[in-house]
Amino acid sequence: MTTGQGDLFARPAATNTPIMPPATDPIIVPHLAPSFHLAPADYENAAHALEASGDFRILRRLKPRPVLPSRPLLEGEKIGLIVDTETTGLDKAKDEVIELGMIAFIYHVEGQVRDVIGTFGALREPSVPISPESMKVHRITPEMVLGQVMDLEAVEQFIAPADLVIAHNAIFDRPFCEHLTRGFAGKAWACSNSEVPWAAFGFEGSKLGYLIGQCGYFHQGHRAVDDCQALLEVLARPLPEGGTLPFGHLLAAARKTTIRIWADGAPFDMKDCLKQRGYRWNNGADGRPKAWWTEIPEEAYSDELRFLQAEIYRSSIKPVLQKVTAYERFRLV
Repeated sequence: MTTGQGDLFARPAATNTPIMPPATDPIIVPHLAPSFHLAPADYENAAHALEASGDFRILRRLKPRPVLPSRPLLEGEKIGLIVDTETTGLDKAKDEVIELGMIAFIYHVEGQVRDVIGTFGALREPSVPISPESMKVHRITPEMVLGQVMDLEAVEQFIAPADLVIAHNAIFDRPFCEHLTRGFAGKAWACSNSEVPWAAFGFEGSKLGYLIGQCGYFHQGHRAVDDCQALLEVLARPLPEGGTLPFGHLLAAARKTTIRIWADGAPFDMKDCLKQRGYRWNNGADGRPKAWWTEIPEEAYSDELRFLQAEIYRSSIKPVLQKVTAYERFRLV
């Protein structure tokens, strides 16, 4: 086939003069590009140079802390456990754990993170399907858990020495862990998401991905053990102001006793007033009272009681109270 413009796919006629691109275009010859073989220190020097320019922010791959042999605890030392679960879905009553990750570490009661002394990670095949929404998050497929059985006796042995269990969303993880094995039920729990004032420390969000990124790292998120390692690094990294550790703030919050107030029998027309003050509605489906409720520091109870009697009940009636410590906090019921 011929056209007035010639064959667009025809080869050019042979010539002794090489065909060169315009001078303004770069000449890229991939197979002639130099090959760089840098030592790790050279990469780090390059990263520092980029950071020093002010035009780049560098994220380094998170390297897990080494697991050291277990040792006798020194005075003031205790054992902490960071826990993360991946599940078939979000329904605590119906869904199940399909992956459990844990890191055991030694800490001092004054708030220092010390040695990592153990890790645990295991998959299990659930009796219910994995929801498509959950699969998009953790990318654990039915094929990956097929035939997998979690050694619950090993789980019990791993958690038994722990004085404190930490999860980044303890109100989610604790019920799932307790459904998995009752060994979690008698432990004190802390939530690194809700019990550390991340915004006050200059962090843009409290999600683990934000925290680890602002600390200068990246990791394989939404796999249980990887998330535990990332959380430990975030908790052990000194804060910009004062050099204190987020872990110290978490310990202080976990030690506090709070008062959970159930405004049982509050008049219906007072709901907006309660909501504005921070009360939340519970429909009773979880076994707890069907009422508006809030949780406050123990020392704030007297002021809250005066508010309820003067503004809500308009009588001397006292609401239902529940003292909450780290042993009860974040439980489903």
